[in-house]
Amino acid sequence: MKVGDVMASERLIQVKARLAAYYEAELAVLSGQAYTIGSRSLTRANLVEIKKAIDELEKLVVEIESADNGKGRRYAFRITPRDL
Repeated sequence: MKVGDVMASERLIQVKARLAAYYEAELAVLSGQAYTIGSRSLTRANLVEIKKAIDELEKLVVEIESADNGKGRRYAFRITPRDL
């Protein structure tokens, strides 16, 4: 295993841990967005922002796993020949 592979797998573990935390946050928000006890009220995090972060992290997991499997993103370049 190469050093780059170890770093990529560590990054994948960290991203998956963050993703799991966002899943838990989403469940917490879904169980009760806001509530009031007496004169005090509590509003949980914004569900839209949590879902946006989940989507971004899921895409990042797919990207890292694809790179680990040798199926990384391919780039196209345009080359314009010039007569100097």
